[in-house]
Amino acid sequence: METTQQTLPSLFISHGSPMLALDPGQVGAAFQRISHNLPRPKAIIVMSAHWQSSRLEVSTQQQPDTWHDFGGFPDALYQLRYPAPGAPHLAERLITILGDKGIAATPNSIRPRDHGVWMPLLHLYPEADIPVIQLSLPHRATAHDIYAIGLTLQGLRNEQILLIGSGSITHNLAELDWRGELDGPPEWASAFKNWVINTLASDGVDQALDWVRQAPYALRNHPTDEHFLPLFFALGAGQRFSVIHSSFAMGSLGMDIYRFD
Repeated sequence: METTQQTLPSLFISHGSPMLALDPGQVGAAFQRISHNLPRPKAIIVMSAHWQSSRLEVSTQQQPDTWHDFGGFPDALYQLRYPAPGAPHLAERLITILGDKGIAATPNSIRPRDHGVWMPLLHLYPEADIPVIQLSLPHRATAHDIYAIGLTLQGLRNEQILLIGSGSITHNLAELDWRGELDGPPEWASAFKNWVINTLASDGVDQALDWVRQAPYALRNHPTDEHFLPLFFALGAGQRFSVIHSSFAMGSLGMDIYRFD
């Protein structure tokens, strides 16, 4: 008997500090809600802020390594592994789908998985038994470019494939409150996050795509844009917006998770 495929949403996940892998806190509960409430994906596709490349690349490895692409953390963090398989045939299909829409993508068979991929998946699907494909973030890509990639791949959601953009809703590491001295997030961070939520909730796609000019404190929240651009991958792949989780860590580091149905 043939099993009916179910449509999955796309997700934007703020993956935070690598320590989230060991101490998920309240964000961990949000991850559990997601995995419990969604049909089990047949595959997962992730665009992470931590794979920047000269052009769009697609991981085609059968068994990518877990890359601990950070330093200065406890030894226990470096012992973690996320041995989920890759999906080479699906990866090649992605390249074809993108190419048919004029979006050039190339295979990459050597790239290990960075923490923007394995860290949230460690809490979402800890069994690590669902195939995972990673997409790179092209250096010179604009919000419109990333949105177009998500839009091109949105039909995969109908095949029970989960599409994830992994970055951070705010990401100014120079202004983090490492000592825990702040009582709450600074106004520049909360104003930006609230603008994003209100804009997406009102279907303001054009305004969101023009975030650098329209959002308050845009460049203070994102001095570089690589952690914000994965949001547009999830936005392009989905439609109806909802907030799964919203909080701040270390003062101004937004830990939001958004869902697009």
